[in-house]
Amino acid sequence: MSDTAGNGAVLVVGGGISGLTAALEAAEVGNDVFIIDKNPYFGGRVAQLNQYFPKLCPPTCGLEINFRRVKDNRKVRTYTMTTVKSVSGGPGNFEVTLTTAPRFVNSNCTACGDCAEVCTDEIDNAFNLGMNKTTAIYLPHEMAFPRRFVLDKDACSADCLEAIKGACKYNAVDTEMQAETFTINVGSIVWATGWDPYDATKIDNLKPESSPAIITNMMMERMAADNGPTSGKILRPGDDKEIESIAFVQCAGSRDENHLEFCSYICCMATFKQMTYVRERYPEAKIYVFYIDLRTPGKYEHFREKLMNDENSTFIKGKVADIISEDDGGVTMVAENAVTGAKIKQKVDMCVLATGMQPALGAQGKTLGVNMDGNGFVISEPDKGMIAAGCAKSAADVYTSTQSATAAALKAIQIGR
Repeated sequence: MSDTAGNGAVLVVGGGISGLTAALEAAEVGNDVFIIDKNPYFGGRVAQLNQYFPKLCPPTCGLEINFRRVKDNRKVRTYTMTTVKSVSGGPGNFEVTLTTAPRFVNSNCTACGDCAEVCTDEIDNAFNLGMNKTTAIYLPHEMAFPRRFVLDKDACSADCLEAIKGACKYNAVDTEMQAETFTINVGSIVWATGWDPYDATKIDNLKPESSPAIITNMMMERMAADNGPTSGKILRPGDDKEIESIAFVQCAGSRDENHLEFCSYICCMATFKQMTYVRERYPEAKIYVFYIDLRTPGKYEHFREKLMNDENSTFIKGKVADIISEDDGGVTMVAENAVTGAKIKQKVDMCVLATGMQPALGAQGKTLGVNMDGNGFVISEPDKGMIAAGCAKSAADVYTSTQSATAAALKAIQIGR
């Protein structure tokens, strides 16, 4: 199969906020655009957030508008569960081979949910970072676009598959669906592949696997979200205790030659934002922040100042050396105050690791001819028809990512003309 839209067409790899922005900016000036995402939905990491800067908006604020614009624009062709297999040619005349994995649910799906009601097999909920379970046929999340279920066929028994197929009134469940490989011809490629949270289990001294009370900042986002695994309550995993104290550990894996050498830029702001989640729900909870230094550039300085003046919050300049699990489900933070030299042991109900942003494209990028720096970020090469956007280019917040994506679209539409 081949899908050709002309040499001025743009391929956007990644359907998060950066990819959506780049795709729409290019399409709305008349270019044909293909946008793909490896997930069964568009929206990327932003869809998983409870709120994002600068206005502390829920993800519905930006994503729903963009989804509507995509639906209304015939220039944009969308492909979920799709990855790049190969790239050949050059600027103005790329041939890209794409592979779409089987969803096992076709376009007849109305997202009525009848299939999920009869499904007896469960899987970890990937959208909620494994903090709860979902049925093996599921809507990825409540505002998923496209609004269509997806089936994890391998997780289902034969009896469960039969029940699911029998429950669907629209003949939407297709267990014989196969992977599909096809080629497209485009003039330029925008890499908006986003980021993954750094794997906290690699940070030996912080030992997240030693206690369910040690979570990551993205887990905190899902926990605080109304559509998250705890319906917005900040509860300690394991025993569901409502927290009375919490610690945040900054630079968990970032600025470390053994892990991520770079500053992930958003971690300090994310922690200040998550402090507001705690404070809204638990006004008297004690908050402890362990940091190397605090980076809240420009307009975020006032936000930081307000939270640092919180009487129930304590800031400790010093790296956490160890986290000790306690018998009552809590954890004790062990650190040295870099200012006073004092040894600190602080027991808390729960601990949040501010893990860094790792470029998601990974080693595959080099096999596709993408130029990347030593940290794995994509280097834009407009003369070669390859342009980076958002967190594929550098660690950035949502606002900066959308600016980057707009710039990437402007470069992309000039190639091949």
